Amino acid sequence: MQLWLKYQLNLFLLALSFFSRLPMAKNLKYSPSKMRRSSRYFPMVGWLLASLLILLYHLVLPLLGTAPSLCLIIIVSLLLTGALHEDGLADTCDGIWGGHSTERKLAIMKDSRIGTYGTCALVMALLSKFILLSALAGQQFLITSLLVAYPLSRAMAITHVQDMQYVSNNIPTSGSKSEPLAKAFSAKELVFVLVTGALACLFLPFITSFYLLLGCIALRYWLKLWFEKHIQGYTGDTLGTAQQLQELLIYTVILASVS
Repeated sequence: MQLWLKYQLNLFLLALSFFSRLPMAKNLKYSPSKMRRSSRYFPMVGWLLASLLILLYHLVLPLLGTAPSLCLIIIVSLLLTGALHEDGLADTCDGIWGGHSTERKLAIMKDSRIGTYGTCALVMALLSKFILLSALAGQQFLITSLLVAYPLSRAMAITHVQDMQYVSNNIPTSGSKSEPLAKAFSAKELVFVLVTGALACLFLPFITSFYLLLGCIALRYWLKLWFEKHIQGYTGDTLGTAQQLQELLIYTVILASVS
């Protein structure tokens, strides 16, 4: 039992090292197979990040007020994750809207420079996030929304590995950072991902949770069709895009249900 717990902790820390910039122990045991298995803990990383942001919000709210505190937690969220998902959103928008062929779209997505489409998408995503969180704070639903959005958006994003092909320059598996994740979950792993991702929905009214999960599933399948149409699969950047759009959808649905 102790060895099993130690192994699972190592997997969680691998997931945390992938999805955050938090300092990690140097003796983590890494392999591509362990990295793939660690993806089951991506929603748990969301739980940890949301908890840290909520703690920070409570600490600074009496000193700064609502709007500056929200601005601060958005900045800290970017620092904690290294803007990993936001970078994926910008690259995906640049590639999909800036290229005329699949190969060109993938090449643009790999380019470290950001273009007009990516800049607009990034600015609007961050602005929308601030506006939605401000409105949720006014409705006293900010804490619940963060606890729902951070795990659930990550769970929905990682499910794209389940029924899509990983591509890079239109060739499966080519040394990308996301390559070790490019395998489907077992049924048991998938259930764990979805349950840990959606667990905080228990804090919401039933009808809100129903519409929220329905919306997340609909967005997930629309994104699948969108990615398949443009690049015939998914990349690490599109997973980041999926996480960002799912997070914004979650805030929007919760806000609409409590307003």
